[in-house]
Amino acid sequence: MTPSDQIDRLRSTLLDWYDREGRTLPWRVRPEDRARGRVADPYAVWLSEIMLQQTTVPHATPYWFRFLDLWPRVDDLAAAPRADVMREWAGLGYYARARNLHACAGAVSEDHDGRFPDTLEGLRALPGIGEYTANAILAAAFDKPASVVDGNVERVITRLYRINTPLPKAKPEIRRLASAIASPDRPGDYAQAIMDLGATVCVPRTPGCAACPWAFACEARAAGDMSRYPLKEKKKPKPVRRGIAWLVRSPKGVWLRQRPDKGLLGGMMEVPSTPWGEAEPEGDPPFAGEWADRGEVRHVFTHFELRLSVREAAALPDWEPDEGGWVREKALEREALPSVMRKVVAARSR
Repeated sequence: MTPSDQIDRLRSTLLDWYDREGRTLPWRVRPEDRARGRVADPYAVWLSEIMLQQTTVPHATPYWFRFLDLWPRVDDLAAAPRADVMREWAGLGYYARARNLHACAGAVSEDHDGRFPDTLEGLRALPGIGEYTANAILAAAFDKPASVVDGNVERVITRLYRINTPLPKAKPEIRRLASAIASPDRPGDYAQAIMDLGATVCVPRTPGCAACPWAFACEARAAGDMSRYPLKEKKKPKPVRRGIAWLVRSPKGVWLRQRPDKGLLGGMMEVPSTPWGEAEPEGDPPFAGEWADRGEVRHVFTHFELRLSVREAAALPDWEPDEGGWVREKALEREALPSVMRKVVAARSR
């Protein structure tokens, strides 16, 4: 079989598999949907792609439905107060995405008359849209040729060709090989098909090779070492940062303040704390009182592990915070509190 014949067979077998086995997702337009006249909604596709960065489909899907219910069009999202968007985003993590989501909606609404650009350059120019996301939107929303390579695609390609260069150094080679297979006739379906293959069959552990349409060509399967790929450079241990969280309660609620827009958890609400650093935390409490030790909360971020010692006290009768304010206990669920801060608030039960 010539290399050209091999590519043709890879394309046809993957697309045949996708037509039968591809996932049905609420933002996705499958071939049978197009036959009934349905077309992709770029706004819905964009929203899903931003939410799915660092998040699984089952976790992101309820948020996607809620956002569309609250803001059915990109113009609606652009007009919404950013605080409302941040609050609805709470629980999805990586909160810079929420700030960029709102900024992107504003740019599309104001600069593009509410229509997403259908070119790679136009999409890349929007806030929060990088190379991968722009290609994913281009393929899924506009059915245009695109180089869509996420973690699932990296796994599939490194196994298919048994690439022994570790990630991230292997990324250019993976993109080149993946682009060579991409279907020029059904670019949108191909991009979603190869991502589905990685997400449902060519999974990290115990891949389902018996159900894989590319089993006939997979070099790792032939060698019997599928789970070895993709190779990755050894990760350095995450540094540990520490701080003290001052959990203050009063009849008015819990003391919260908003973090600065720039930086980690930017724009989100927080239980006030000392600065986070690698040394043992030091700092005076907001007021002199009886501070109870509620133990330590641990949370792993991308680049470091955070350990917060939680100290709790009841506010003195005449004390009011000089920044932030009170949020009633029953309203905490609707606040834009990141997961680590919800752990801090819950620490009182320990």
